[in-house]
Amino acid sequence: MDTENFLINKKYSEASGSMAVVDENIVMEFNSYGLYEEKILDPSKKLSATAEFVSPNFNTEFNESIVSSELYKKQKGIHFDERIGFYNSLLIGHVNEGDFRELASSGGMGTWIFKELFDNNLIDYVIHVKRNVSSQNKILFKYDISYNLEEIKAGAKTKYYPVEFSEVIKQVKEIPGRYAIVGIPSFIYAIRLLAKQDKTIADRIKYTVGLICGHQKSSKFAESMAWQVGIKPGNLIDIDFRYKLLDKPANRYGIKMTGLINGKESTIIKANSELYGQNWGWGLFKPVASNFTDDVFNETADIVLGDAWLPEYTTDSKGTNIVIVRNDKIRTLIETAMSEGRLIMDRVDKEKIFESQLSHYRHTHDELAYRLFEADRAGEWRPKKRVKPNQNLSQFRKQVQDLRKNISNSSHVEYSKAVEKNNYKYFVDQLSKYTNKYTAIYIKKSRKKMLKDLGFIGVIRKVFKKLKRI
Repeated sequence: MDTENFLINKKYSEASGSMAVVDENIVMEFNSYGLYEEKILDPSKKLSATAEFVSPNFNTEFNESIVSSELYKKQKGIHFDERIGFYNSLLIGHVNEGDFRELASSGGMGTWIFKELFDNNLIDYVIHVKRNVSSQNKILFKYDISYNLEEIKAGAKTKYYPVEFSEVIKQVKEIPGRYAIVGIPSFIYAIRLLAKQDKTIADRIKYTVGLICGHQKSSKFAESMAWQVGIKPGNLIDIDFRYKLLDKPANRYGIKMTGLINGKESTIIKANSELYGQNWGWGLFKPVASNFTDDVFNETADIVLGDAWLPEYTTDSKGTNIVIVRNDKIRTLIETAMSEGRLIMDRVDKEKIFESQLSHYRHTHDELAYRLFEADRAGEWRPKKRVKPNQNLSQFRKQVQDLRKNISNSSHVEYSKAVEKNNYKYFVDQLSKYTNKYTAIYIKKSRKKMLKDLGFIGVIRKVFKKLKRI
């Protein structure tokens, strides 16, 4: 792809920073929508073939299936499932030692696995996302390198915030050592592609910890929530996206925001249900690239962590992880910790793991076929994916997909206008043109299902029962 076409189509890039690692003519910068994107310093220069190769959505030679097979097919005790990829262990549970679970968004496995790798002398450094302490920079979080457990703990918890890793990967190339890195599916895959091009990266990044990610968000997601509690755009200092409310189920967490209100630093905690934009089905502030991945279970990562969004686990407010293990050394570490009671884990089958991410898989993988079909019908360039384009969706699911696209795209534009007008209500009012339709079609679908399941008389009886309770 030439430079001109890349500039047109870069909205499809995962914006991990991988291209900036291999091409000095590319740097990563925030755009006006609060998303990282590749900036070409000299547009007259041709885009390098290496830069294209290390970008997940622009590489046409490899895909996650090929790379994961190279990595794990010969691992001891390995199994394979078309939906979740390779695995040698499937678990659901939490950390039962120290304060790992208390400090985490979920069951504490993210920080714990790094501690375990350190303790067993398998790594020297951890690459993960931490608060950006630079007072000169309004970007709240960034990828950084931690050298000990205390630094790692400081970077615990999920951040629904854009980051990129070009600067830290350049440090990896300069500083010898054994590294572990954590990332969302496209970022871990980008690391794998970088490793194919650079022996230093391949040798030094020893372990990859993958996260299950519904979709990426722009920085405006955090800013939007803060604005709702009186912290105006530009005044947000820190945010905890997954503050545990111990009297609530795990999926009813809080948002803890610190910022300036009338010149005074204040901290406010709100339940996620009290803030606009927490319906993840809407996809507010979602980048285009998030709609063009088919990797749900981070197929090229050594260990994968996610939330156990299952009724039998969400009642525990402290949080619970699903765990997919592909690397045999990591499996041994986990098995040992389980036998010593340091981890409390249920061994589960692949169906239980899949069930925990059922809606995510339907949108990200299954219904990608429709999004690809629509892009092809419009004559647009789009990434080559393992899913084949088709329109074999029900009318209801097509409506859902069309509305999600409208909501995501509009959220970026209308939020920018709301900031210009200094009027958050303007944003909500403009988005309601789509979100109200979204709610309405789900209500209609629910009513049809109820009628089918109960019949007309059954529905009437249910309505009368409800009236009696009023």
